[in-house]
Amino acid sequence: MRARQLGLDVVRDETSVRVSTGDEASGRTLALASHLDVVPPGDGWTRDPFAPVIEGGRLYGRGSGDAKASVSAMLHALADVARRGGPKRGRLLAIFSYREETRHATMPEAVQRAGRLDAALVGEPTNLQLAVAQRGLMMVDLIAHGTQRHAGYAEPGAPNAITALATDLVRLDGIVGERVHPVLGVTTVTPTMLEAGVSRNVTPATAKAVLDVRSTPAWTHDELEAALRERLSSEVIVTSKRLVPCETPPDSALLRVARAVAPDAIVYGSPTCSDWCFLRHLDAIKVGPGTSRRSHTPDEAVDLAEVTAARTFYADVAERYLT
Repeated sequence: MRARQLGLDVVRDETSVRVSTGDEASGRTLALASHLDVVPPGDGWTRDPFAPVIEGGRLYGRGSGDAKASVSAMLHALADVARRGGPKRGRLLAIFSYREETRHATMPEAVQRAGRLDAALVGEPTNLQLAVAQRGLMMVDLIAHGTQRHAGYAEPGAPNAITALATDLVRLDGIVGERVHPVLGVTTVTPTMLEAGVSRNVTPATAKAVLDVRSTPAWTHDELEAALRERLSSEVIVTSKRLVPCETPPDSALLRVARAVAPDAIVYGSPTCSDWCFLRHLDAIKVGPGTSRRSHTPDEAVDLAEVTAARTFYADVAERYLT
């Protein structure tokens, strides 16, 4: 509704809300991409998470920073470009997808319906710093096997799933550390959940750990899976590897424009995943208002001055890129 109030071309379907200005036949297309969903509020709030409130120039509410701030700034930046006559050449397209926080994210389908895309600014909270690389995420179940028996009859050296799993867990620190990405460093493999035990006096037949693998472009996920299978004794079951790592091309035209618009912005690598993984085939940067460490937390908030600055940044980058 807000986009139509601003006089913009809008398409809304089951994949996204897409808003555009300009003509893709006349030049390149720059996408402004972010998501409309939020995670559940969780506990610990001192305010109603779904009743936005402004205090001291800061907007509080679930999703205020991740990623409603980017969505708002992108929408109004597109409106600003349209109001000034649109891009000199090409098309500016905003893609606001659904369910980025789940395995059912609609950004892949939205991108397919968007027509030709040449570059993208991915809206996520980065304090308007320029993320030129992003870690991927691979989830792994590590399962050790042993023999279930009464603990009173356990013999030295008998197969015990817990001790077998523990042996592998202590191997994880630096297990794939030989490849170092110039921006993101090494891939990390972190155990986050454990499951074992039948009873306090029974040795279990299986023990499981969930591994959170934060990958870099130095490895493909298939290579990481093969390395873990080779270097660990337990069974390795990959449960998710769709969130692949990303990086901005070294000859990025979009990055040159962004740095000209914001010469003081820091260029860095982001540890968190986003919809960028579905736009990784493009010349892309992740940048937006808000602080990533506030995402998903109680009393999530964003500084409104930063949202206003993001609006100007997005519009300026778009107008310079689409010339």
